[in-house]
Amino acid sequence: MEKIVLGLPKGSLNNVNRGNTYQLFVDAGYEVRGYEPGKEENEIIILNDPEIKGFLTRPQSAPVELNRQILDIAIIGEDWVREESVNVEGEHIRKVGDLNYGQTRLIVAVPTEDPYESLSDFFRANKHRETPILCFTEYPNLTRQFFMENEGYKELFGESKPLVQVRGLWDGDNEMVQIINSDGATEVYIAKGADLVVDNTQTGSSLRKAGLKILETIMESSAGLYAGPSCTTEKADKAKIIFEQLFGAIKAREYFDVKFNLANHQVDEVKDFLLSHEYCSDEPTVVVGTTFSQVNVLIPKNKFPEMLKAIKNFGASAIVRENVKQYVQ
Repeated sequence: MEKIVLGLPKGSLNNVNRGNTYQLFVDAGYEVRGYEPGKEENEIIILNDPEIKGFLTRPQSAPVELNRQILDIAIIGEDWVREESVNVEGEHIRKVGDLNYGQTRLIVAVPTEDPYESLSDFFRANKHRETPILCFTEYPNLTRQFFMENEGYKELFGESKPLVQVRGLWDGDNEMVQIINSDGATEVYIAKGADLVVDNTQTGSSLRKAGLKILETIMESSAGLYAGPSCTTEKADKAKIIFEQLFGAIKAREYFDVKFNLANHQVDEVKDFLLSHEYCSDEPTVVVGTTFSQVNVLIPKNKFPEMLKAIKNFGASAIVRENVKQYVQ
């Protein structure tokens, strides 16, 4: 088949402390070159899958590249997909599946000392001001949409559109509310005189350090595999296969592979016990020996401590716990 063109995220989604997409591909069984965190190259090679052609892409750019059919599929956060899709009719970008990492929230923030409890409070309190309200953000489309749906904004400005500035491009008829595009480090604009910011945050710690508090949450976001209009027929099938391999590696992180030895006369009782307490994903695997048997279970990590205590009471020995790299149901 024609190669499927994959966009792999630059930045926080390929960071060992947040997403580490590189490691996800390795755990999923792909041999990747040119995408090690901090050493990313523009062209990325999947050595053991010649049907994939990889490119490094900024998360902000990936939805645009999908829509323009420069990429077939990409790993990106839902926040950037929605930012690109606000003014697009129909669904040009579709989600192949959630990958359940890179969780973040898109929020509206103001200085901690401000008295407002909501965005509506903010707009109503600024009803009579003579200078424009300034908001900086990397998400001008989502921000304008959220403002226009706010009750306080509608009371003051009706259906008028906040003025949006993206570098030299201006759009909108409400000059009293201005949304200006930023290119990162958005929280610092409050110290420079902005009234509020719209930014993404994981824990809120960077906002607190900047002296900000959260007024509203616009949306929650996590990473997923997304496909553009060019991903059809054989490419769509390939995209599904790639997602299943990646999701299998993510699913595996929820489990331990546990092996232990047990006296043969205890095996049936322990099997019933493991199944009744859901201490295994399916049925335990048992390799019977002369006097002892080896029992193997795949167990959710959060149930391992209680299972360990129980099997030791049954006389289990030589207990070995290992991480799981891949779990495809």
